[in-house]
Formats: sequence, C-alpha cells, structure tokens
Amino acid sequence: MTWKKRKPVKPVDSWLYKSGKKKISEKEKVVSVVGLRIFYGSQTGTAKGFARELADDVQNLGFQSEVIDMKDYDPEDRISDECTSKRICVFLVATYTDGKPPESADWFCKWLEEASTDFRYGNTYLKGMRYAVFGLGNSVYAGHYNTVGKSVDKWLWMLGAARVTSRGEGDCDVAASRHGSLQADFQAWRTRLVGRLQALAQGRRRPCSGKCKKGSCKSTNRPEEAAEDGSSPPEGHSSEELFESSSDSDSSGEGETRGSVIDMEDLGDVINHIKKAKVSSSTPAGVSQLATGILYLLGIPWLGRGGCYKHTFYGIESHRCMETTPSLACANKCVFCWRHHTNPVGTEWRWKMDPAEKILKESVENHQNMIRQFRGVPGVWPARLEEGLAVKHCALSLVGEPIMYPEINAFLRLLHQRQISSFLVTNAQFPDEIRNLLPVTQLYVSVDASTRDSLKKIDRPLFKDFWERFLDSLQALGEKKQRTVYRLTLVKAWNVDEMMAYAELIALGQPEFIEVKGVTYCGESSASSLTMANVPWHEEVIHFVQQLARLLPDYGIACEHEHSNCLLLAHHKFKVEGEWWTWIDYRRFQELVQQYEESGGTRTFSSLDYMAKTPSWAVFGAQERGFNPSDKRFQKKKTTKDLSGC
Repeated sequence: MTWKKRKPVKPVDSWLYKSGKKKISEKEKVVSVVGLRIFYGSQTGTAKGFARELADDVQNLGFQSEVIDMKDYDPEDRISDECTSKRICVFLVATYTDGKPPESADWFCKWLEEASTDFRYGNTYLKGMRYAVFGLGNSVYAGHYNTVGKSVDKWLWMLGAARVTSRGEGDCDVAASRHGSLQADFQAWRTRLVGRLQALAQGRRRPCSGKCKKGSCKSTNRPEEAAEDGSSPPEGHSSEELFESSSDSDSSGEGETRGSVIDMEDLGDVINHIKKAKVSSSTPAGVSQLATGILYLLGIPWLGRGGCYKHTFYGIESHRCMETTPSLACANKCVFCWRHHTNPVGTEWRWKMDPAEKILKESVENHQNMIRQFRGVPGVWPARLEEGLAVKHCALSLVGEPIMYPEINAFLRLLHQRQISSFLVTNAQFPDEIRNLLPVTQLYVSVDASTRDSLKKIDRPLFKDFWERFLDSLQALGEKKQRTVYRLTLVKAWNVDEMMAYAELIALGQPEFIEVKGVTYCGESSASSLTMANVPWHEEVIHFVQQLARLLPDYGIACEHEHSNCLLLAHHKFKVEGEWWTWIDYRRFQELVQQYEESGGTRTFSSLDYMAKTPSWAVFGAQERGFNPSDKRFQKKKTTKDLSGC
C-alpha cells in the first residue's frame, strides 16, 4: 500500500513540545454536546453493526448521530475540525490478524500513529476534541489483544484529545469476556457512554446519581472524566503504560488511571468487580455447561426422506446417528463455521469438565427427545422413528474440537460398550492427542487448505506454530491402523486451486479415504465474509476431484452424494475384484474393539478387517447419484412463469 504524502504542517510553538506537560492556564468550562460522530473500522462487519446500533440509540434519545467508515474519512484533511465540533467522536475498531487494524482502517491508523510522534503537530493538535474508544478483539491472541483499540486511544490522547469515558474492550472469547460475550461487552460500554453523553449535554461532567435534590446537582469530576481537564499521565508512568491499563476491564472498575483516587460511591462497584473477576478466572461464566458437550444436534431428521452422505459412503443409518460433542471449544476460527463463532476458543482445556458418563447419558436423552417430536409429522416413517430412538452411531463433529476433551478415550469406551460406532473429527492442531487416541470406527482430519497461507486465512488458527502442528497431525493420522479420512472443504476463490499441494499432504498422511465437499453457506455472519459466491457447484466439485485423482495413483473416485455436494476418493485396497468396499461392517467392528480392550490393546486390528461392500447405487457414476432407491424422494414442484408476454 502506498501512503499518501502528508501535507506540510505549520509548526506549533516550541514550548509546547519541549515541555513534558500540557500548558493549561485555567480549568475549562464544559461545553455541551449535540450528539456523536461514530467511526468504525471493521473486517467482518461486527464494528459496523455496533456503530449502527449506537447511532440508533442516541437518535432515539433526541441526539444527532453520524456513522462513518474510516476508509471514507481522511484524517489529514478533516480531523482537526473535530476540535470545534459539538459532537463526541466515537471510534469502534477491531484488531485483525497479527494485531493489525482492518484494511478499511489501515490508512486512518497509520496517519494517527505518525502524527502522534511528529513534533510538528504537538500535543495540543487535537485539543478540544472529545472522544471514546471501543476495541473489538480476542483475548486468546494474548500477544495482541485489542492492540488497535489501545493504540487509537493512546494516539488521540497524545495529540491532545480528551477521553470522555474509559476505553471499552470487547472480547470474542466468551470464556474470558467480562460480560459473557462480545455483544454484551459492547452493550455495557454503550450504556456508560450514553450516560456520559446525556450528562455532557446538560453541562455536567458526570451523570447524576439520582440522590440529589431536583435542580441542585453540582457533581464534580469522577476519575473516569478527569481526562477532560487536559492533565498529563501520572508522574512516573509513560503514556504507553497509561493506555495499557485505561480500559473498562481494569480491576478498578469504571475508573480511569489518570489518578489513583476512587470515589467512595464507586467502592462497592470496585469490590463487586474484583469478586466477579476471581470467580470468572476459575469458572468462566456461561461456558462450563456448553463446553462440556451437553449441547447436541440432530441436523436433518432422516426419518423417511433419504439419508445423508455418510449413509451413501459408509452405510450409516442416518436416522440412528447422534451428533454431539464433548467440547464446544476449538483452536480454530474457521470462516465457514456454522456456529458463527459463538463457541469458546482456546489452545488448551480450561473449562469445567463434566464426566463422560453424564455427557453420553444426556446426549442420548436429548437425541431421543428430538426424535419423539417428529411423531405424526407428514413423511416420517413410524418404523424408522422407532428405530431412531436406539442410537447406533455417534458423530463427534457437531462443533469445536472433540479431541480437546480430557476424557475423550473414556467417552469412546462408553460408546463402544453400548454398541455405538464412533466417528470423530479433529481439526489437526493436536497431534499428541491423535497419537494417544484409542481405536475409533473412523477418524477424520479436516484439511481445509493445503498451504500455510491459505490455512491461516481459512481456519484462522490460534496456535502460532499451527502449520507444524497441522503437518504433525497428518503424520499421526498415518500411524493409525483403523479407518482414516481427510475431509476437504472446497471454498470457491479461496482454496480450489491448490491441487498439487493437496496431493503432497495426502502423500504425507496416507489417508484411506478422502471426502471432498463444497462448503455449506450457513447464512450471513459478522464473523465471516463468506457468501453464496464461495459455494462451488456440484459439477465444479466433480471436476476438482477428477483432477486430484489423476495426481493420486493409489486412489480412485468411489462414491458420490449429489444432494450434499460431496464425493469420496478411496484407496485402491478397498476395491476388491473391481468392486468398492467402502461400507462398514459395524457388528464386526464392535467385536474387534471388544477384543482389543479385553487384551489390553495387544490384539490390534485394521480397517480391512471390518469393511463391507458398497451398494451399486452409492458408487460414483450410478444414475441415483448417491440417493438410496429404497427411500422415497420428494421433489419440490417448480412453477415456471410464462414470461413470453403472450
């Protein structure tokens, strides 16, 4: 990016930048305000949405508001005008990859940073401007959590602007969020800002406590508004230190760090905040129940209208398959995550842990309750509904990273003891856990990209050594003797052109099967820029798989499920006398895993010991295109309008 050439600036008086403190002749009178000018810098749209919410709030209260995208605002030409404005400037800015600002805020932040250290501007350049900052970040990225919001706050202060309320820090990590979510963090800060706006509009420096007599309120400064008198940082503290701590996440509650004095009326809030902080450090609010896996999802109820692609590829009875997870947490923030990033993230388990017995018991109960709700629904087969009450398969792939759950092996044992097959999906960031995993019916690894850069762009991993962990996970998969699968998700315009790199990764892990599926669009999300334009057509997926198969002499295209936009590549060892054997003999697997447990792990077995023949309708090239002919297919009636004009 080429930065614009800065216009010459008339130097300020020499005393202004030779002195370490701002020269304030007398305490200035508070100037009332008429509203807000709201600037946002957003990569995914969250900050933009917050800006509109705030604008609507203040307009409903009778104040003026203006929402401005930072990319459409030239601070070099216009920011000095804010010094005489009767509007408070509000900055809602996100911290993006590696602690950098979003692309739309890049120039604004670059200019502000340079101006704050340029002696030609000086520390009174923005004197008279009043501002507030709310940063959007994720505390999991500890090295650069909310760095952009902190920096904007610091740079504005260094240029002489006055903060009207403490900086807000929104946290996407619900486990660490002060109020339980990013949205809740913003709402708490927004309430405080609106209170300050109302107070300043009436000529007061702080909101009325409500305890004074009507018309007799003569409130003085509280610590958080002390910035309006133009004071410099406390002696012995640099401006850098000041702005690292001057946020609403401080242990001092609402107070700013311009001074160490706390009003007596705030003392109760401070103590309560400290108590809450102690609790949240050991018991993350709103996370413990979810992260332990009691959440469950059935997905599409296959009770009479076909089966999912796993039925076509592996013979799973879809209506008897329970989807669940022992962990909502994940070490990635994939752009196509259907949960829209409302689940917690982390690189290690740090939540309350329910025992495996409880998770399985409640998951089965929830599955059965969901099935029962379909009694009498048109199209549901009564016989299939009754079968669905008896869980036969478990897909540990609902959301998050199941392998993070510390008792994952105990959970798998419980499944197998109840004659339930196990299909476990991992996101390839925990290689040691993969190696320590007990035999499962089928083990998946999500391979969402084939290069370091594209993996970082699509999965947005939390680990700094994510690529090394990814490769090691693939190697760990290759050491397993049971069925292993690479799951490739094609995202159009993101990763469909990495053919050779995919082939190299397949050679590394030697999976027995490769699922290639077009990405599923799960609706608009502030957490992702994914749209329907990124979803490949089924014929495009077929073309990709055909090209990939040409690079893999040991694999062939075995199955297709058109409805799910998915194909299966299988190793040629599963092609016996010209016919594919991709299905699973589930009864035989349970016998083998029982022998394994009884022998203490000495009686091992391989994937070839429990394979079953694939029916002709499931094979790639069949006219059914993966739909079981024994099921009744429901086609929507297409009403074609006559557009001829006749």
